Amino acid sequence: MILDGKKIAAEIRGELREQIEALRAAGKRAPKLAIVIVGHNPASETYVANKIKACAEVGIEAEKIAFESEVTETELLAEVQRLNNDPAIDGFIVQLPLPEHICETKILTAIDYRKDVDGLTPENVGRTVQGLPSIISATPRGIRELLARYNIPTEGKHVVVIGRSNIVGKPVALLLMQRPYLSLPGMSASSLGDATVTICHSKTQDLASICRTADIIIVAAGSPKLLTAEMVKPGATIVDVGINRVDDPASPKGYRLVGDVDFEHVEPIAGAITPVPGGVGPMTIVSLLQNTLQAYDLKFDI
Repeated sequence: MILDGKKIAAEIRGELREQIEALRAAGKRAPKLAIVIVGHNPASETYVANKIKACAEVGIEAEKIAFESEVTETELLAEVQRLNNDPAIDGFIVQLPLPEHICETKILTAIDYRKDVDGLTPENVGRTVQGLPSIISATPRGIRELLARYNIPTEGKHVVVIGRSNIVGKPVALLLMQRPYLSLPGMSASSLGDATVTICHSKTQDLASICRTADIIIVAAGSPKLLTAEMVKPGATIVDVGINRVDDPASPKGYRLVGDVDFEHVEPIAGAITPVPGGVGPMTIVSLLQNTLQAYDLKFDI
């Protein structure tokens, strides 16, 4: 079974559009998202354009705030504080990566966690650890939503997460290992949890044997075709977060995108698997929209 992120993301956008239309019909304003981008990184500019397009599709107002790469850390921190204090902005993100002269940690920790729709501030991460209301990092939230919408249970299952990043590996492990999460607006995946989670990384010994014990494998290592057929138990669910460019002279662009999973050989063995592209990627963007509506709707003072 293919876990079609494009299809599920389209369903969620439709639901969000209805919710926001209802807000407008009730005389309320639409949620508003601000996106701060520094410099002209082509990948970042593409990501930002896709996010703004997705906002327009559901009725979320989006504002792009662009700085040249020479902006100072002090100037960027001042912009973060301005957005923190602007009541018209429900949530905002600072697109990563940032130029080397700017400390990403300083910028992220300066964001008001109630407006942190990327879910990356220490406050939101800490609240996620404790099972308290929080804004969850978009990719882990999208993964959990995808599993929920395809009725793939996690309770009592062995989940192997390959990768320990603060954006994907650690938070998705936390989400799936904890008791069912508190129900929050826009979350259909509130019942997922109670998994037994193993986190693997570049120093893990005998990765293949660990993976063969897994009911669900989430791969976020940034290594093309890392997960091979010999590492997968028949019927396992495979979630591929990786997006890697590999040379392909036959492609008009000279390259093609592949995941961290050897899809061609793993797909016949897996019970369910996400494609690359079209799997986790669309879910990440739609989760950002869900987080923006959550920040607008909850206004939780916690």
